[in-house]
Amino acid sequence: MRVIVFVKATADSEASIMPSTELLEQMGKYNEELVDAGIMLSGDGLKPSSAAKRVAFDGASRMVVDGPFAETKELVSGYWIWEVRDMDEAVAWVKRCPNPMMGKSEIEIRPVFEMSDFANEMSPEAEEIHNRVRDKTAG
Repeated sequence: MRVIVFVKATADSEASIMPSTELLEQMGKYNEELVDAGIMLSGDGLKPSSAAKRVAFDGASRMVVDGPFAETKELVSGYWIWEVRDMDEAVAWVKRCPNPMMGKSEIEIRPVFEMSDFANEMSPEAEEIHNRVRDKTAG
């Protein structure tokens, strides 16, 4: 089961306050444990929403919205993509994580859709297209 693990933004992360050297070392060690356990597929920190853009869709219309965005509690400041047995294993790993922020923080775990989840809706043509994309992006 693949999951994406979101580190939720805080006022500090949105203000570009950088983590301490100690926290960077702790997170580096944690990431190394994840990799050594075969859990971590990828992950990165994200710059604050002041450096971001959103594209709003309304039918055929597209509108670009520049950051920063107001609702900090709804923003993400980093992520991992993990391969785990189940949600319980993901929760257990998150509980081992150093607090990623200087104060209160949250981490959200979301299962990733797998192609098998779309089996009833997938036509052979759509499956072929998605398989080509997967093959081109497999790294």
